[in-house]
Amino acid sequence: MIIEARLAELAITVPAPPKPVGAYVGAVVTGNLVFIAGHGPRRPDGSSQTGKVPTEISVEDAVEAARLCGLNILSSLRAAIGDLDRVERFVKVLGMVNAAPDFKHHPRVIDGFSILMIDIFGERARCARSAVGMSSLPFQIPVEIEAVVALKS
Repeated sequence: MIIEARLAELAITVPAPPKPVGAYVGAVVTGNLVFIAGHGPRRPDGSSQTGKVPTEISVEDAVEAARLCGLNILSSLRAAIGDLDRVERFVKVLGMVNAAPDFKHHPRVIDGFSILMIDIFGERARCARSAVGMSSLPFQIPVEIEAVVALKS
């Protein structure tokens, strides 16, 4: 229960897993890999931030939205594997930013997710990552993140 203790130490509450908004599941375990579907910044009350970065939502608020995506990913990951201590490492993360055409700070936004994971899992959370801009995201959310996680044998 090392990760649960770390969450408590950081005063982080992991929300209930978000319900998928389409014909998919939040996470799929195959072998020692977990493929986590794209998660948005859904709050525990079901609401989400919306807006294009930085014209409708600030970079700072988008960073916080990426952190919220991370909490939702943790929730789906925990639901899929039961115990977060089973995580060997994060392998790949794709962060998508609903960005204005001239926006260029996508990595800074997705760092909201990455720094949260590093705070929780340490070096096991440093992974290959892409941070890209999109012309839109579902429901006009500012950030969507997906991940691939390796489990301990």
